[in-house]
Amino acid sequence: MAGPTAKVVPFGEAAFLVVLGERISVPLNRRTHALDAAVRAGLPAADGWGNPVPAYASLVVPFDPERLDPAAARERLAAIVDSAARTPLGPDRGGRLVEIPVRYGGPDGPDLAEVAERLGMAPEAVVRAHAGRTYRVYLLGFVPGFAYLGTLPLRLVLPRRPTPRPAVPPGSVGIAAAQTAVYPVATPGGWHLIGRTDLPLWDPSADPPARLAPGDRVRFVPVELGPR
Repeated sequence: MAGPTAKVVPFGEAAFLVVLGERISVPLNRRTHALDAAVRAGLPAADGWGNPVPAYASLVVPFDPERLDPAAARERLAAIVDSAARTPLGPDRGGRLVEIPVRYGGPDGPDLAEVAERLGMAPEAVVRAHAGRTYRVYLLGFVPGFAYLGTLPLRLVLPRRPTPRPAVPPGSVGIAAAQTAVYPVATPGGWHLIGRTDLPLWDPSADPPARLAPGDRVRFVPVELGPR
């Protein structure tokens, strides 16, 4: 089946934004990743193009305006977008399966008890629900190696904390809205922290430095339920 009609619009003076949709969905995200691969193959850096940046249902495509005429560059990109939209997607076999061991609750998950109370669940039930699903890596963003994973079971959906923490320890596992994620580095953050992992998700000396990639699948494995 052909993909959705995409819009190609300027994104500043040195990039275009390709918009495939306005919602979080696996089909749109798969189409975004397929377009990412097509753009990388058809618009090489040697011709003045930068690395595309995929999101849930859009793609930022940088270019060098000193080497490429913006109008001609947009026309060339639009041709690739149109071709990719008419190319049927193959079976969804998913990416790599990455298991992340998590210590839930206690000092490693300081918000678990509050989350459980707000949801009307026991903390153990929150853990079982969170760890009982395989998540998709929709995109990387916010900070290097931060993978947005979805989607959470509906019974775990909560808005972000009203006041973000000034510092979240690396390895912290958080939930917010219908998403979950692991903070790869110490950073401010407003997600509810329910656990922590020792598995490094960002290593600048590694190739690639990010352990997770868009399209990968993630399972959280409880290794210990901290005291409450």
